[in-house]
Amino acid sequence: MTNVLWLQGGACSGNTMSFLNAEEPTVCDLIADFGIKVLWHPSLGLEIGNNLQTMLRDCISGKISLDILVFEGSVVNAPNGTGQWNRFADRPMKDWLTDLSQAAKFIVAVGDCATWGGIPAMSPNPSESKGLQFLKGEKGGFLGKDFISKGGLPVINIPGCPAHPDWITQILVAIATGRIVDIALDELHRPQTFFNTYTQTGCTRNVHFAYKASTGEFGQRKGCLFYDLGCRGPMTHSSCNRILWNRVSSKTRIGMPCLGCTEPEFPFFDLQPGTVFKTQTVMGVPKELPPGVKQKHYAVLTMAAKDAMPLWAEEDFFTV
Repeated sequence: MTNVLWLQGGACSGNTMSFLNAEEPTVCDLIADFGIKVLWHPSLGLEIGNNLQTMLRDCISGKISLDILVFEGSVVNAPNGTGQWNRFADRPMKDWLTDLSQAAKFIVAVGDCATWGGIPAMSPNPSESKGLQFLKGEKGGFLGKDFISKGGLPVINIPGCPAHPDWITQILVAIATGRIVDIALDELHRPQTFFNTYTQTGCTRNVHFAYKASTGEFGQRKGCLFYDLGCRGPMTHSSCNRILWNRVSSKTRIGMPCLGCTEPEFPFFDLQPGTVFKTQTVMGVPKELPPGVKQKHYAVLTMAAKDAMPLWAEEDFFTV
């Protein structure tokens, strides 16, 4: 039996909704097939009041084995580092986290708020929010850059706004079955099995990207979403086009640009002031390019690609 405790800080519950929609495996599969016991969850737990506090203190003392601590939402430290803006079970949530993190064998941060601080941590960050072990792209966060759980790993980050449901359940299964040691984490503590490739991998519009055949409208069935609509697929680490949402589709497959929500800089309002989607360009070349691409070389590539574009690159071959 693997005991899982799920807590929520400064969040919208989006990752809880995503988690409950998991399919491979489902939440029921976690319990029936993999021996996972959900000790408590903010949307599922039955304990309240003194009963809940007793259970949490039993986890801290070791009376109840805490195998996995899952945290959703940012760690709210306001006002002035007290955490009083986010109270839970008669204490600031951050105080429970401090104690429970020392007792948990593994800790999993789910969603952008728990991993990087997310939207609550955007400047000027009045809630003094942080992720568990990062604040945006800077390592440290609430638990500190050197934190290691009793299981020998740092906080396992599963970012996204929300995170894909199957990323969450599959990592819980990997921990419960002892296979988490075989899954490498990248420098941002993300499991490489989901985050070692770019969102562009598997995108049905890659041929349009290659020939600079762009679309300037949302929802169109053809054309690349990068050049005019600011799709961040070429610079975002995720498996959204390999592990489809609802086993069916993804943002780019329905004509919506990737927002880069698995990266610590999300949301990118500071990078593109005054706009959310449209890519800013210099002489037709996007200011922000995929990693490893030089702007001068890209300008030459753009002219050559457009000149070489075959007629079939304009065909509507896209299917949902």
